[in-house]
Amino acid sequence: MEREKRNDISFSRKRSFTFGAYGGVDRFTCGDDMRPEAAEDKILDILDSPTSDSKPFLSSSSNQRDTELFEIIEKLQGSRIDEQRCEFPLPLKSPLLTVSSDLPLILPSKLGGYWIDPPLERLVDVSPTSSHHGLDPESYDIMERDGEAKIYSEFFRSRYHHSFTAMDPSLGPLVLSVCLEEEENKMRVILRMKECSLHGVFSVSLFSNIPSAVELAKMLCDKVTISKFDVVSYLKAPEHITTFDEHRVSPNFKFGVLYQKAGQFTEEEILSNNMESEEFKEFLSILGDTIQLQGFTGFRGGLDVCHGQTGSEAIFTSFHGRQIMFHVATKLPYTESDPQQLQRKRHIGNDIVALVYQEGQTPFLCDIIKSHFLHCFLVVRRVQREEEEAGGAAYQVSVTAREDVPPFGPVLPDPPIFTDRLQLREFLLTKLINAEISCYKAEQFSRLELRTRSSLLESLQTELFTRSQCMMGDPSLAAVPTSEGGRGASEGSGGFIENFKRAIRVRSHSFETLGVPRKNAGSTSQKPKIEKDGDSDKLSGFLSDSLGASELKDQASPQEET
Repeated sequence: MEREKRNDISFSRKRSFTFGAYGGVDRFTCGDDMRPEAAEDKILDILDSPTSDSKPFLSSSSNQRDTELFEIIEKLQGSRIDEQRCEFPLPLKSPLLTVSSDLPLILPSKLGGYWIDPPLERLVDVSPTSSHHGLDPESYDIMERDGEAKIYSEFFRSRYHHSFTAMDPSLGPLVLSVCLEEEENKMRVILRMKECSLHGVFSVSLFSNIPSAVELAKMLCDKVTISKFDVVSYLKAPEHITTFDEHRVSPNFKFGVLYQKAGQFTEEEILSNNMESEEFKEFLSILGDTIQLQGFTGFRGGLDVCHGQTGSEAIFTSFHGRQIMFHVATKLPYTESDPQQLQRKRHIGNDIVALVYQEGQTPFLCDIIKSHFLHCFLVVRRVQREEEEAGGAAYQVSVTAREDVPPFGPVLPDPPIFTDRLQLREFLLTKLINAEISCYKAEQFSRLELRTRSSLLESLQTELFTRSQCMMGDPSLAAVPTSEGGRGASEGSGGFIENFKRAIRVRSHSFETLGVPRKNAGSTSQKPKIEKDGDSDKLSGFLSDSLGASELKDQASPQEET
């Protein structure tokens, strides 16, 4: 009787429940017994049936009901996997398996949204016998994420200078630094705003008198409307300012490495590879050295170096003063009962750039890996050449990235074939670093970076003003504890995700300093877990607030620790 009433109610919302790692189920039901949600009704009947109206759960018929229950659970889990799977387009799948000629490394997504380099029309002749392999490694220039980030530490900290703060009604917090370079008869000025920092150099001879801080600020930005700046007298202000200016500068990078075998068309197949061929091991040796994670003291890229929870080995290298950790899928933990391999996906799916090594002629589809963070893939395939026994292997390279990622160097050679291992290493590592820096300019990351910068600048302005007032003996302000905004630049350089996390954390400290209570979403809200490592944090709450729930609804990888 109860079930009939339940079925007669159209579009009534059922209680959410969760099975394993496949997420919760919260759907609308309808009055049709054959609807897909009918299985949920059966489970709810079992869970919600009052004990007074039915037999105990462990009764003579419990075996049959247990069997039915677990069959329903298995079907639901299978449905959740199907929703998250990114399948290779079926019309292409069977023809590609029968084609014997060389296929491109990358095929465009059915839905678009990616660019490919080199374009498919340029791949008419990729013969590895061509004599034009690669470019001069000396032309492989690494991009700077923020070319003016170190101006303050280079030109201001070694000279006598002044800093000022203000809160503009339209522009928000402002931090101004002024330095007089008497030996060159010029004045150097930096104005920090939410959107950017403006840097200018003026000849002192242009002014009859030294201009005020407001006049200098208006010379750099005519939108400044304030009439007064507050002087910064805090002795440790240069450390705080340096940390803010260089918060985008990091010597550490982490990249994913995927191993795609012949005939593998799905994300699950690629992530489930465990055995490494000799060719793949040789390729990994080009990227870097195999290190033992236990006790490793370098940049760990979010991997566990104490308890072995992320595997025992990893690939690590130092490249032109930068430390690079590779999240190699085959070296990350494998869970036999998890078709999606979420232990691997949580690391590689949270990287911004990934490298794909192909064995065979199976192309890589642009959006085959479902991830909210991954914006760029470098695909490498070993190709055969006549003189391979004498001269070694040849590698073909292709690049794909989302449409809003600007192009980046170094330029692929024509044809995109590399025969020299050292040249391939220089090209790939430079390309990976530049790819990540270029990805930060994509719409998604640029919005996050703007929020990060705004939060850090607000924290900096509050900290400098409050501590300066304390030093001048303002009785209304008690001594405040040291906040994390004053950490050295080396401590704060943990990558893009760490900067965003630190911005939120530092902003909370600044609010507490001023006596402003934090906003609580409710008694049931949980405080995000923050780890010490710059690349290990849980971001789902932050990203939901920053990007909106609608932008995250298709994200399959769990945005946990990276």
